[in-house]
Amino acid sequence: MNSMDKETMDTLQATIRDMVQTGRGILAADESNPTMAKRLKAIGVESTAETRRAWRSLLVTTPGLGEYISAIILFEETLQQTTDAGTPLPEAAWAQGIVPGIKVDRGKIPLALSPGDLITQGLDGLAERIQTYRSQGARFAKWREVYAIEQHVPSQHGIEANAEMLARYAAVCQAEGLVPIVEPEVLMDGDHDIDRHAEVTEAVQHAVFHALHRHGVALELMILKPNMVLPGKDCRRAAPEEVANATLRVLRRTVPAAVPSINFLSGGQDAEEATANLNAIAQLGSGSPWHLSISYGRALQQPGLHAWLGKAENTGAAQQALLKRARLNHLAMLGKYEASLEND
Repeated sequence: MNSMDKETMDTLQATIRDMVQTGRGILAADESNPTMAKRLKAIGVESTAETRRAWRSLLVTTPGLGEYISAIILFEETLQQTTDAGTPLPEAAWAQGIVPGIKVDRGKIPLALSPGDLITQGLDGLAERIQTYRSQGARFAKWREVYAIEQHVPSQHGIEANAEMLARYAAVCQAEGLVPIVEPEVLMDGDHDIDRHAEVTEAVQHAVFHALHRHGVALELMILKPNMVLPGKDCRRAAPEEVANATLRVLRRTVPAAVPSINFLSGGQDAEEATANLNAIAQLGSGSPWHLSISYGRALQQPGLHAWLGKAENTGAAQQALLKRARLNHLAMLGKYEASLEND
């Protein structure tokens, strides 16, 4: 079993306490610069350090956001940026009870000699980087492994290699005093049906928890960020009840009750779809051993981005759009969302 000292365990426990709270979720704002460039280009804005700073400053200074959002995942450059008033962004987030965290992986590459499988890099020097991030205010970290679905992909080798990376990352985080968010994302790209997505997700989750156990990771001091179980984008769109049933069946088979929180990623779903599916999961999973919540990126940010358009005078409207989405997801976590609320 793991050999963390008491001080480190207390630090991690305090972070879990601040992050895992009923009706509050995690905002993922950790897009890499190339991804952020795509998001900004879609609204006619050039991606520069200043436009990225302005957008992320808008997010963390949204009045009232802390009521619905308990934590925010930031990108490396954001830790060093400030609001218009000169407050470091991690500090501005924490001013409203939003725990700042950091994406620590370095992106995905093809897995050698395993056609179609991917692997995420970034373990080299991770402990040293985490010490720097902690000094800049980060209290948790996130690492994403990605699994595409094709006829022979992911392979068993790919599934095990990715699980090993997630477990090694999580162990380093806990040793260094950061809560790890473990994110194995089975992509919804493709024409596979929901049964195939469920089968792959189950195999992935099994491998991940076996690896976490091998590496001595304390399950009580981590958060799981999985995909929902869905038909492929090119197959069909499933009703929320079907998504909820399939998702909960897989999680009950694979995720130990010791894990305090499951924070779903939105993974390419549009904002309303991600909220409706979350609501169904909350309703069907009300007796679950884990806190069921979100760690949405685009599904929280998109409406705000389209209201903002890179213009300072639109800040208020953009913050209102973000707050509305956060509130609707808050209701969905409680199983109290209705589609009619979209028009309020």
